[in-house]
Amino acid sequence: MSDPEQQRRLEQLETRISAVKGRNAPKPIQDESHTQAQLAWRMVIELVAGLGIGFGIGYGLDVLFGTLPIFMVLFTFLGLAAGVKTMLRSAQEFQAKQVVEPTVDASGKDDRNEGA
Repeated sequence: MSDPEQQRRLEQLETRISAVKGRNAPKPIQDESHTQAQLAWRMVIELVAGLGIGFGIGYGLDVLFGTLPIFMVLFTFLGLAAGVKTMLRSAQEFQAKQVVEPTVDASGKDDRNEGA
């Protein structure tokens, strides 16, 4: 391959191959950034799941022991508390992520207050 013509053709071929590979390359996976609506739905689902699980456990214990709905009420409140705690943990996680990765608006400016 000492011939300059062959060397030039080889470089052209490599350029064409890299161009085709660049077009056909899979798009990089974007970071999962949650929108406000997704976060809100996540929090609602966590609260309802806590209530549902607490209600189910309480109802099951009431049926098992043949008691009045005392366990159902008790575990429903415990499920509510667990759901709220999980919601708060999700909110703190989202807030910590926003502090680390501030959003940038379309003009390229940071949305945090620089002077405050």
